This record gives sequence, structure tokens and C-alpha cells, in this order.
Amino acid sequence: MDKNIIIRLTKDFEDYAYEEQGIEFWFARDLQKLLGYEDLRNFLKVVQKAKESCKTAGNNVLDHFVDVNRMVPLGSGSERQVDDIILTRYACYLIAQNGDPRKEEIAFAQSYFAIQTRKQELIEERIALLERMDARKKLTASETELSKLIYEKGVDGKGFANIRSKGDQALFGGNTTLQMKAKLKIPKNRPIADFLPTITITAKNLATEITNFNVKQHDLQGEQTITGEHVKNNLDIREVLKKSNIIPENLPPEEDLKRLERRVKKDEKQLAEGSKKRIT
Repeated sequence: MDKNIIIRLTKDFEDYAYEEQGIEFWFARDLQKLLGYEDLRNFLKVVQKAKESCKTAGNNVLDHFVDVNRMVPLGSGSERQVDDIILTRYACYLIAQNGDPRKEEIAFAQSYFAIQTRKQELIEERIALLERMDARKKLTASETELSKLIYEKGVDGKGFANIRSKGDQALFGGNTTLQMKAKLKIPKNRPIADFLPTITITAKNLATEITNFNVKQHDLQGEQTITGEHVKNNLDIREVLKKSNIIPENLPPEEDLKRLERRVKKDEKQLAEGSKKRIT
């Protein structure tokens, strides 16, 4: 996400923040606009999902979602009373988690409300982390689909491992998966993707998605044929990266995603505890 967008959104979200009894909160109607929802009914559906997530996490919904009436200005200079909801920072975070992931406002809000401090660099860092985690989940899903597809084509688990390994070798300029793990100092028993930067994870996912598409579209059969398809797709993606001077095998490793996921869960727990005091 562009830094100028982050700066603008940070100001927007802070301008609509209130504080009472030491608790920071937002109004739902304001948050609706901040998150890019034009239709209130669609936004309230997201709020309901967030309430369910709050309850599932073992938190009291009324500590974070408080129904209120408040006066809002009209164009004529007068005011009218509307139904609204007071939302703690944790409630706003849950709403963002359940929102439309295609909206850049949602991606920003997921980080903004999870961070207790308002330092821009921390927001940028967390957005980058969530993007990497999302890329990893997509790769897991595409590889799972490939595994199912080739099993239907008579290829066993060992064959799938061979296909994926040959794909890695094509993407990493002839380096095998084991060679890349050694180069990046990744434990042999851990998936290499857990330590790759977002751009490489995304490249692996795109190559795998293309393989999945072509296996289904052209009814490819047998380990050798599917291996050739997967190798071709990884070579094609590698060429695209090289045109932008991105050489996958030369990129440094990133922090272990499993460790980062634990940090995110810890942050979420602290966020809930930090704003659990009920606003009345």
C-alpha cells in the first residue's frame, strides 16, 4: 500500500476517534464511511459477523458494541436523531477482519486497529506482515488443490512432492528446494514458503494456480506431463520477475511466518483485553 494512502487514512481514522473514561472508540456510522461502505445495510451485516467473532473469542459483546442514539447534522443546519453503535478499538478490528478484503480501507483498518500506538511505520510494518500471511494462505490453498487434482490423475503423494520440487527448481534458477533451504538457513523439516518474502510466495502461488487451471482445462494426465506443465509455468513466472530485476534465489529470507502468526494472535488477545472496559 502506498505511503501517501497510509498517511491519509491514518488522519481520517484519527479524526473520527473519540475518547471517554480512558477508552478510545468510534461510531459505526462514521466507520461505515471510513471503510468504504456506501450501503448501511451491507455494513451492518459485517458488524453482525464481528459480534459473532467477538462472542466466539470468549469476549462480552456488550463490552465492545454499545447501541446508542445520537444527533447528526443535516444539510439544512438542523439535526436529527439516528440509531448508532459505539465501537471499541477491538470491535473496529473485528469489523475490519470480517469486511470486504478487496477494499484498501479494510486492509489498512486491520492494521490500524490492531496497533495500540499510532506510529505510521508500525502500521506499514503490520500491513506488510498481513499481506505476507495472506499470500501464504493462498499458496497453501492452491497447492492443496493441485495435490487433490493429481491424486485424481493417479499421482501419489511422492509424485506430488516431485512435481512441487521440480517447480521450485525452475523458479529458483536450478536450485533445488533442499539447496535453497541450505542457502537461506531454513530448517529441513519446515516448508520453504514459511520463510520466503511475499513476492516469492505470490510467484509460487501464481505458477501453481496456472498449473491447476491447465490440468483441469486440458485434462492433463500422469506425473511426467503435469511436472512438465508445472516447470513451464514456474519458468514463465521467473522470466516475468527477471524483467523487473527480481531474482528469487537471491532474495533474503523473511522471519518465520509461524512465529509471526503467534505474534498476531498475541496482539489480538492484548487488544481485546485493552479495550474490554464497557462504555456506558
